[in-house]
Amino acid sequence: MRFELFIAARYLRAKRRQAVVGVITLISVIGVAAGVASLIIALAITNGMRRDLQERLVGSTAHVMLMRVSADGMRDWRPLLERLRGLPHVTAAAPALYEEVLISRGAKSAGALVDGIVPADQRTVSDLLQSVKKGSAEDLEPKSSESASQQVSGDVAAAQAVPPIVIGKDLAESIGADVGDTVLVTSPQGELTPLGLVPRYQRYTVTGIFSSGFYQYDASYAFIRLADAQRLFSEPDLISAISFKVDDMYKADVVGREIEQAAGSGFQTTNWMEQNRELFRALALEQIVTFIVLALIVCVAALNILIALTMMVMEKTRDIAVLMSFGVSETQVRRIFLLQGLLISVIGTAIGLVVGYGVSWFGGHYHFPLNAEVYSIDYLPFAPRVVDAVIVAAVSLGVSLVATMYPSSSAAKVLPAEALRYE
Repeated sequence: MRFELFIAARYLRAKRRQAVVGVITLISVIGVAAGVASLIIALAITNGMRRDLQERLVGSTAHVMLMRVSADGMRDWRPLLERLRGLPHVTAAAPALYEEVLISRGAKSAGALVDGIVPADQRTVSDLLQSVKKGSAEDLEPKSSESASQQVSGDVAAAQAVPPIVIGKDLAESIGADVGDTVLVTSPQGELTPLGLVPRYQRYTVTGIFSSGFYQYDASYAFIRLADAQRLFSEPDLISAISFKVDDMYKADVVGREIEQAAGSGFQTTNWMEQNRELFRALALEQIVTFIVLALIVCVAALNILIALTMMVMEKTRDIAVLMSFGVSETQVRRIFLLQGLLISVIGTAIGLVVGYGVSWFGGHYHFPLNAEVYSIDYLPFAPRVVDAVIVAAVSLGVSLVATMYPSSSAAKVLPAEALRYE
């Protein structure tokens, strides 16, 4: 062990005449540990929120959506779908016809976005149908004797039967529906009669309830067959949009422009990044603000280190003078107190990292529940990263190093003759 490090470690371990110095040193270690642990936990939570929101958003929605610039929808869409499905970087495509409706059961009702889909195609661009927790989404599939085109076209018998619907968990709770119940879906696009505009409505049987863990979808989404949606909205062989999955979701904007150009004039695209830009921007800003605020805890702990070392220099003035009279240089004296401050910081940082990652591990395995209506997700996610530990440790050690500059310089300026004059 180097001479300076040996003396610094000995000063930390030795019993002092002034107990207050030891107490301040202990408070400094605890302060650094608390600041580091708080930063690790806060960064793990913000990273977890960003990760979970992104995974659920991307898993629940398509990477790119193609729509008409006008609101009249897409007719003769099958050739367009097949042509765009073969574009580079496009891995899947699915048609959809969606509209805002009112879903009710008895006296309870709630607004929802009903999406008419072809299940086989929808599963390739979204994971919502895979998250059915009660019942099944199999009833949305065409019968074995029917082809996909027959399902889209439909027939009179199918129109007269009670069609199936799959709804979100929170939507089901708000209207008091369960698997096997019948709900009434009312479309605002009604028919003009001598008595005025009469809304269209259709009864559906709840065959499945999905739970994605993302409140936005669980509380407001419902799926029916594309043919049933076209009958409900009186839009024969019409779709609202084509959804796409791409091979690199972070290049969805680039691929979206290529899809838009291939589709021709009158079409426009949007992607998952554009739809959620404000959300992820807010999360990034929150992470920066959280880091700055919690870093102040480390700064307060660094002030404690400065006070502890300053008091130790005053207490050890005689020892410093003796060392310097034996030939110890000012540079070595300065290093002794620099190393002493760094030892306090290293110990506190190590304890903080252990505590921070321990709490993050515990939180990641034993989920803390959240109000999904407020936070959009139903539990508190933790996603600790190694790079965060490196950054937090560097900040902690750097701030502590700055705090040791003044007391170490004061120790190096001790004059042996003046310090030992009355000894």
